[in-house]
Amino acid sequence: MPANLNADYMNAEQRWRNASDPKEKLAALQDMLRAIPKHKGTEKMQGDIKRRIAKVRDQIESRKGSGSSEKRRPAWVIDRQGAGQVLIAGPPNSGKSSLVAALTNAEPEIADYPFSTTLPTPAMMKSDGGVQVQLVDLPPLHVEMSPPWLAELFRITDAVVIVLDLSDDDILSHTEAAMDYLRDRGLVPSYGKTSGDTDELVGADHCWEGIAYPTLVVGSKVDAEGADLRLELLREMWADSGFPRLPLMQVSTFDGDSLEALRSALWIILDRIRVYTRPPGRDPQLSTPFVLARGSTVLDLAFEIHKDVGAGFRYARSWGENTFDAQMVGPDHVLTDGDILEIHTDKQ
Repeated sequence: MPANLNADYMNAEQRWRNASDPKEKLAALQDMLRAIPKHKGTEKMQGDIKRRIAKVRDQIESRKGSGSSEKRRPAWVIDRQGAGQVLIAGPPNSGKSSLVAALTNAEPEIADYPFSTTLPTPAMMKSDGGVQVQLVDLPPLHVEMSPPWLAELFRITDAVVIVLDLSDDDILSHTEAAMDYLRDRGLVPSYGKTSGDTDELVGADHCWEGIAYPTLVVGSKVDAEGADLRLELLREMWADSGFPRLPLMQVSTFDGDSLEALRSALWIILDRIRVYTRPPGRDPQLSTPFVLARGSTVLDLAFEIHKDVGAGFRYARSWGENTFDAQMVGPDHVLTDGDILEIHTDKQ
C-alpha cells in the first residue's frame, strides 16, 4: 500500500533533516508522527519515527546532565508534596491531562495528538477533608516511545491511576501496549479489595497486595457513544491478562459526581489517615489535620508535630472511633481516621 505522504509530513521531514539541535529534531519528528497518514502502508515508517524520537529524547536528557560541572537534577525528578503522590498514567491520548485539569487548578498541555506530554507535570488536588494530594501527569506508556526514566517514577510513587479512553475503538490494543510496558519493566500493579463481584472500592478497611504500587484503573469519557460496550470488552480482556484484578471506575470530566467519587477513591488507595490535634483547654484544630500512614501510633503523631513533643510525651486524651471521649491513651495506641488527640508532655 503506498504511503501517500502529505505536504505537512514532507515539510516536517525537511525540517528534521536540516535541524542540528536535538530539541529542533525532536519537534520535527513529533510533527512527522502527527502528520503521517495512519494506515497499514505507513506502519513501518511510524515505528521508525518513534524509535528516532526515543533516541533524540535520550540525547537531550544526557546533555542536561553533562553540560556543566555543577551537578544538575534531572528534569523528570519531582519533589513530593502533600499527603501522597499519585501517578496519572496511560496510553497515548487516553485523556490523562484532561483528567488532571478537571481534578486540579492546573492547566496541563492538552492536545489531540499523541505524546504531547514529554515530562512529568505535577499538580495538587484537594482530597477528602481538604487534604492536598499530588497528581503527576506522565508521558504515555509505550514500549518503544516512553523515556527511559519513566519506570523509575513507578518504583518510588505512592499510587498509580491508569487512564483508558472509553471513546477509543482501539482501546484493547492500546491497553495491551500499556500493560506490555509495565510487564517488560517488572512493574506489576497491586490490587484493591473489592465488594463482591463488583469493581467498586470498599471503605477504609481494605488491603493492598502485590509487589509494586496500589493501582486504580479509570475508564475516561464514559459519556462517549459505545463506551458501555468497550467497557465490557475491557473487563473481559483484563480478566484474561494475567494482571491482578484492579478496581475500575468510570469517569467523565463533565460529571462532577464521578470526579468527586474519584477523589475519594484516590484517598482510599493512598491508605492514609487524618488526625486532628486539640491544645489542652481549647477547641480542636479541625482545619489542619496531620496526615499519617495507616497503623500509626500516638507517639508517631507526637514526633510528627515536633521532635520535642515526641521526646517529652507523657500521655494523650483521645476522641475517636475506638475510644470514649477524652479517654487517656499511651504512646502505642493505634490511631484511626478522624481521631482528635490532646497531647500532654513533660513541659505541661
